[in-house]
Amino acid sequence: MKKIVVAAAALVKNDKLFIAQRPANKQPPLVWEFPGGKPENNETLPQALRRELQEELHVDTEIGDFIMKVNHSYDFAEVEINLFWATLKNPNDKIIDNEHVATAWISMNEVDNYEFAKADIELIKKLKQTGFSLKVS
Repeated sequence: MKKIVVAAAALVKNDKLFIAQRPANKQPPLVWEFPGGKPENNETLPQALRRELQEELHVDTEIGDFIMKVNHSYDFAEVEINLFWATLKNPNDKIIDNEHVATAWISMNEVDNYEFAKADIELIKKLKQTGFSLKVS
């Protein structure tokens, strides 16, 4: 089975977490996820994440501490998600996302209102335990 390694961001601003809804034509479709993407050309995971956030969201970010890694088997691939804390370098920057169906800044008590990708469920549990406290070095 194909393995996909992904760097993802727990992007936090004012105690809110940024999430994005996957398009209908991408697997898994229409579920919510953490923004991010796959490393290219010997990039480290933090380098790949910073590049992906620039490409997908049109913002410059600070990538912080590693939170955790999760492996999940879908019928189309084995996915490894590496989640990192992240913040906007300029908190006044507006996210312009043309990759996803919808985006949201959510608080801790709103997390359960969204259907996340199965691979993200363990990551959500971890964030509920630790909170959205800012952990960017």
